[in-house]
Amino acid sequence: MENGTSHGYLLLADISGYTSYLAGVELTHARDVLTELLELIVGQMKPLLTIAEIEGDAVYAYAPESKVQRGETLLELCESTYLAFRDRVESVRRRTTCQCNACKSIPNLDLKFVVHYGEYLLQSVSGITKLVGSDINLVHRLLKNHVSEATGWKAYALFSDAALTQMKVKPEGLHEETEHYEHLGEVKTHSLNLHARYKELMDLRRVFISPEDADLIMSFLIPASPITIWGWMNEPEKRLQWETFDDIRPLIRPGGRTGAGARNHCAHGKNVVAETILDWRPFEYYTVEFPMAVQSRCLETEPDRTRLDIKIKLKMPLPQRLTRPLAQFMFKQFKAARQFETMVRLIAEQAVGDESKV
Repeated sequence: MENGTSHGYLLLADISGYTSYLAGVELTHARDVLTELLELIVGQMKPLLTIAEIEGDAVYAYAPESKVQRGETLLELCESTYLAFRDRVESVRRRTTCQCNACKSIPNLDLKFVVHYGEYLLQSVSGITKLVGSDINLVHRLLKNHVSEATGWKAYALFSDAALTQMKVKPEGLHEETEHYEHLGEVKTHSLNLHARYKELMDLRRVFISPEDADLIMSFLIPASPITIWGWMNEPEKRLQWETFDDIRPLIRPGGRTGAGARNHCAHGKNVVAETILDWRPFEYYTVEFPMAVQSRCLETEPDRTRLDIKIKLKMPLPQRLTRPLAQFMFKQFKAARQFETMVRLIAEQAVGDESKV
C-alpha cells in the first residue's frame, strides 16, 4: 500500500435510471438485476483498476498513473464496459419470462462514466481502506453535471480536463462543458456520447481472419489479463522491448484516436514498414495489415490466463496449398514466434515485479 500521496486516475461507473427504476418495482428482482450488472462492471474493470467501493448503483475504482501507461486504454475500457453492459441488459430482457415491473423496466437502465486524474491518499481505518483528498470529492461531484441537460444524452463517458490531458488523447465529437462546484471552483469536462459510439461500433465492418482462412496460426497461453496483453501489443514503448523495430510512431489517427484506419510507421534500420489497422475491438481482437500479410490478434480469457492467437494470411494471389508452407517459412525467418515468446516472458516478469511491490 502507498504510504504517501499518489497520483492516478479515479473512475466512477454509475448505472443511470436506477432510482426511478426502483420506484414501484419488486425489490427482490430489482436487487438481482442490479447485482448482475454490478458484477459485470466490476469484472470488466478489475484487470486494470483497483475497485475501491461499490456505492449503491455505482462502482468506484482507481489506478495509479504508473499502471496506465497508454492513456487511451481508459477510453477503450469505458467503451468496452458499456458494450458489455448494453449486451447484458438486452440478454436479461430476452431471457426473462417474468412480467413484473422490475423485469419489464430493465431496458430503461443505462450507464455513464466519470473519469478524473488527480491526487489521493490511501487511509486505513479498522482494516477498511478509503481514498481521501480533494480530487476524491471532485470525481464524486462530477456525477452531478449538466451533460444530459445540454445534450439529451443518457449514457456518456465524462472526462475532466485533467484526465484527458494526462491520457494524451482527444477524440473528435466530444461535448465540452464547464461545471462549477462550491469550494472546488470551475472544472472543464469533455464527454463522449456512448449511445452513438455503441451504434458506430456495431455498424463497423468486421475484418477478421478465420482459422480456415489463416495461412499460419501461432498460439500462446499468457498468465495475464487481456487488458495487460493489449497494452504490450499496442504501447510503442512496450512493443520496442519485444519486437525488432527500432522506432514506432503514429502516422494517422482518424477521429483523433486508435481504431480502424489508423496507421503506424515502424522502422528497423533502413527498412520502414507501414502498418494499418483494419478492425479494432479493444481487449477482444484487432486486425492489422502489413505490406506482405494481414494478422488478426485475438484474446480469449481462460481460467487464470489468456489465450493469444495470431492468425496470419499472406497477401498473395496463390492457392492456400502454397501460401501455408510459404507463411511458415517466412515467419520462421522473421523469428515472429520468438518475438511473441519474448513478450510473454516480459509480461510474466512484470507480474512478478508487481507482486513484490504489494
